[in-house]
Amino acid sequence: MIAAFLTIIGYSLNDTIVVFDRVRENLPRRKESFADVINLSINQSLSRTILTSVTTFFVVGVLFWANRPLHNVLEGFSFAMLVGVVVGTYSSMFVASPMLIFLDRWAREKRVEIAKI
Repeated sequence: MIAAFLTIIGYSLNDTIVVFDRVRENLPRRKESFADVINLSINQSLSRTILTSVTTFFVVGVLFWANRPLHNVLEGFSFAMLVGVVVGTYSSMFVASPMLIFLDRWAREKRVEIAKI
């Protein structure tokens, strides 16, 4: 189970890094707002993320289905991976990016407060 959780964390982190790297690439090229650049970056990397997630989900689903009657260690691992793939994909798209926008706005407000002092 520890291996499954570490794999899930790595999977989610990798997906998040792909999206944030796309944001970094698009930021100097675009003149839109920061939120619009993030939205564009998510749209550009969405197909890759979904294809990777569906492929991983399918393979781990077969692993889960094949080991279901045996009730061995791989059943628990594959179930944790099934849940983790869904949660990791969701978190990299719909949690990490809004959090980045929130932190950007918070940092800008802090800079304004420091400038006023």
